[in-house]
Amino acid sequence: MVGLLIESVSKGGNLLLNVGPTARGNFDSRVQDRLEDMGKWIKFNSRSVYGCTQAPGKFPKPDNCLLTYNPETNRLYVHLLDYPMGRFTLKGFGGKVRYAQFLHDASEIKFGKPRHNVTYQESLKNKDIILMLPIVKPDIEIPVIELFLSDE
Repeated sequence: MVGLLIESVSKGGNLLLNVGPTARGNFDSRVQDRLEDMGKWIKFNSRSVYGCTQAPGKFPKPDNCLLTYNPETNRLYVHLLDYPMGRFTLKGFGGKVRYAQFLHDASEIKFGKPRHNVTYQESLKNKDIILMLPIVKPDIEIPVIELFLSDE
């Protein structure tokens, strides 16, 4: 459900939730749980949705991610639908990022250019960066990385 929220609202749309009360006038406990989870997620990640639009084409979308972009703040948001453990390569982002952090707790994410080894031959051209993520996934449904972009 959170992925649907990101896709529809952040790209200029609206999200309508079709939930209603039971015959007794109460919300089903499953509905309450889902709405509560969505509320917790949006509390910490609203900057990645509201005021955002689709990411510009110069930022290639990594697999299993959604990208949103805020043109006013010049920040790009990477929604990790499938959490990568440890290293996360952003192809084509070399020289475009000044700072990276998790949005839910503002913890800094170190990043750099790939090291010289056979696995990253294409990356040696300084087109890519690698984010050093914690091995353990943060305790949030869909972690979001906030990228402060360079002024180009």
